[in-house]
Amino acid sequence: MAAHGSSGSSLLSEPTKRMKHQHILALTFLVLMGCQAPSVESSPDRSKTEQMHTTTDEAAIKDLLFKYRDALNASSVDQVLPLYTTDGVFMPTGFPTAVGTEQVKGAYAGVFSMIKLNIEFFIDEIEVDGDHAFARTTSRGTTLIHATGENVPEENRELFVLERENGVWKIARYMFNKMKDRDPLPGQADDELAKGKAMEKILRK
Repeated sequence: MAAHGSSGSSLLSEPTKRMKHQHILALTFLVLMGCQAPSVESSPDRSKTEQMHTTTDEAAIKDLLFKYRDALNASSVDQVLPLYTTDGVFMPTGFPTAVGTEQVKGAYAGVFSMIKLNIEFFIDEIEVDGDHAFARTTSRGTTLIHATGENVPEENRELFVLERENGVWKIARYMFNKMKDRDPLPGQADDELAKGKAMEKILRK
């Protein structure tokens, strides 16, 4: 009798085991579905967050570019340098490339010793990708040539490669060239050549 009772108990436990197994599968399915649902719903939220970050970055970059404009108009090396990364590169048209803080400092000191800018910046494009970005701008205004006292029209197009350094957007690479919408003034080509040679001497020091 004892053996028969044991066998009955064993037979009754099989359906119970199957029911438990089915319950576990059903619960697992519900948990998985529950985990997936928020990810679908949160997709628009993530998109909004990314858009907010991009808008904030673009605003910070615009502020940087206008600070750079102000530094140029003030002929201030002290205002320019903090806007560059420590390994920043300055590639002015007609002048040698300046790499690193000391060369960038010397390059701007040389430029400001020869001319006084009075320009306005116009931002054409800003693209942000993580901690890097680029910006295209154009600038228009006038340039006072110290050697002659002459004011001449100034119009350039610029390309900035930007980098977030310690949470702050800075200029990593910068180059510009002049817009060729007018013929050079008499003697201007010779002046540009002379300025290039003078800049080479400054950077070699």
